[in-house]
Amino acid sequence: MGFYIFISVLLLIVCILLGLIVLIQNPKGGGLSSTFGGQGNQIMGARKTADFLEKGTWVLSIVLLVLSLIASYAIPNRQSSENAVKSELSVDQESVLPTTLPTGTTALPEEAPAE
Repeated sequence: MGFYIFISVLLLIVCILLGLIVLIQNPKGGGLSSTFGGQGNQIMGARKTADFLEKGTWVLSIVLLVLSLIASYAIPNRQSSENAVKSELSVDQESVLPTTLPTGTTALPEEAPAE
């Protein structure tokens, strides 16, 4: 159970980081690099910033995919715990429900055959 919580927290962190990186980028290619002078100004590192954001997006996307697959295998098995609860209930019900008729009662009378 602890491993599943750890993976869930990692997934949450990766999702937030991926969302922030995607929001920083401009879908038309400008993004953060256009703020610092556009495509022509590569001396200040604006082009490198765009490359870093693009690589960061790919890396975080792959990490998100891998963590999602790991989380699917780390999910606690609910079915076995439900079966255990059902078996406990059935044992309790068997001890409460009578299997024989109480003394002093008779079974339901059968109908007389038709003449």
